[in-house]
Amino acid sequence: MIHRRIVLSAIAAAVAAAWWAPAPAAAADTIKIGEINSYSRLPAFTLPYREGWQLALEEINKSGGVLGKQIEVISRDDGGKPGDAVTAANELVSKENVVALMGTFFSHIGLAVSDFARQKKVLFVAAEPLSDAVTWAKGHRYAFRLRPSVYMQAAMLAEEAAKLPAKRWATVAPNYEYGKSAVAAFKKVMSAARPDIEWVEEQWPALFKIDAGSTVQALARAQPDAIYNVTFGSDLTKFIREGDTRGLFTNRSVVSLLTGEPEYIDPLKDETPEGWIVTGYPWADIDTPEHNAFLKAYQAKVGDYPRLGSIVGYVTMKSMAAIIAAAGTTDTEKMVDAAKGVKVDTPFGPITFRAADHQATLGAYVGKTAVRDGRGVMVDWRYADGADYLPTPEEVKNLRPSN
Repeated sequence: MIHRRIVLSAIAAAVAAAWWAPAPAAAADTIKIGEINSYSRLPAFTLPYREGWQLALEEINKSGGVLGKQIEVISRDDGGKPGDAVTAANELVSKENVVALMGTFFSHIGLAVSDFARQKKVLFVAAEPLSDAVTWAKGHRYAFRLRPSVYMQAAMLAEEAAKLPAKRWATVAPNYEYGKSAVAAFKKVMSAARPDIEWVEEQWPALFKIDAGSTVQALARAQPDAIYNVTFGSDLTKFIREGDTRGLFTNRSVVSLLTGEPEYIDPLKDETPEGWIVTGYPWADIDTPEHNAFLKAYQAKVGDYPRLGSIVGYVTMKSMAAIIAAAGTTDTEKMVDAAKGVKVDTPFGPITFRAADHQATLGAYVGKTAVRDGRGVMVDWRYADGADYLPTPEEVKNLRPSN
């Protein structure tokens, strides 16, 4: 059965121009925020993300908005292309007069929009791009990032992976910024925790164009004890099916970034591998006041359960409102200053955007995959607080060019 989001994405491609047209509003009475994401390129994540920020926007405006004004979001689809994302950012700033930018999914697109924000001196809150470069090597005064970076999530996974007896490790990741940085981060953390391990194979399939047969065959030839997987979406499905067929996962441990997120584990259904160590979002089993309130509101508005993208969109919008409220103005420099150290309440608990590197302390859930009632789920999970997996402010000085 084709998920309703995929059907919607096909419709969206045909009516993109109408879909992204901003709702009419009096500019003087609203605070405009520009939003950019890869809606037509990766709808499984970005459509729930959009539903998340729309819910947050509705809540903010119903409660009186910010600074006595309603917030208006003007959204654009970058189509998964950095050039289109930068063009959209320029139009949002120069023609729509937005006071800040938020969003993006792919790391190379997030970095492109971040560089635009640096050049134009515009506040940019990166929602999803996970590359460490967003807040470290290519970090700057005007860019902040919500989701835990690849270093943070690699460190969360390495805590569990280091307990495995495995000594020979192989990696497989998409051949672009996110995949490269994810592998580099995991290798760094694991090698420090376990100096006895050996890296015996790397596979770098093109994003969403994986040749699963040859990839699996190459990994099997290396005879690793364990595999670190960074593929996601359709690549992940193909990799698992081919790996099962060829027995790649038999008697081997697998540590897999993002695989426990509903966006990626749900399509696997009963093909979900058992016992992989993953980061994800076990939405149905989280029982906290903050998450229960979000879940109730989200299901009432959307009529569906949340994905991790829903959380990211919701918290990104809440973060933008918190920054503007803390600044007491939409002046860019004052918003940037206010964003350093700003606190935001989220369905995962309170978070802070660190002044040292502009990275939020939002965490992730770490657990193992299993099959329950014919569908993939996370079991034996725990919440890893992002603040526990970040370098100290002193260490950040060697990672980041400036603030």
